[in-house]
Amino acid sequence: MQIKDTLISQDLIEKNFSCDLEKCKGACCVRGDSGAPLTQEEVELLPEIINQIKPFLRKEGRAAIEEQGTHVVDDENESVTPLVNGQECAYVIFEKGIARCGIEKAFEANAITFRKPVSCHLYPVRLKKYDRFIAVNYDKWEICEPARKMGDNLKIPVYKFVRRALIRRFGEDWYMHLKIADRRKDSDQLY
Repeated sequence: MQIKDTLISQDLIEKNFSCDLEKCKGACCVRGDSGAPLTQEEVELLPEIINQIKPFLRKEGRAAIEEQGTHVVDDENESVTPLVNGQECAYVIFEKGIARCGIEKAFEANAITFRKPVSCHLYPVRLKKYDRFIAVNYDKWEICEPARKMGDNLKIPVYKFVRRALIRRFGEDWYMHLKIADRRKDSDQLY
């Protein structure tokens, strides 16, 4: 399906998803081949706000950022968040055994006005930029099996689960076009 300059996977409408942090423990912040993808604007913003974020980070995360910088370039030549010992995101914190975002903690404490990288906010939706369009896809990762089960139980489509992030990235008008494409009888319900 196409909306403006985006091509959207039908999976965003047809598949269900709702994070179950008690079961996955925020594994998407800890596992993977590289850090979270960053936009050019985020690459430029992070050095400006890092001093307000640091008090919310673990010492291991602060050390990784001091050593590697606020972002790194991965094997695919994309800007991403740095990692601690090649594992969890340098910005991750742990609360009661659950990985959470230290940037978002700083935002919640009103220390910064930036919530977190849009790629993290959008997950499990991933964006891929091409010359003429942006692909908007559902990333199905085995660590998110509890989220798929919870989404099925609650009947929450992927696009509704990430509604705020999609609006943040593409705008309210774009989101309304996506919502119109959902022909399910409960498509007016908000999450």
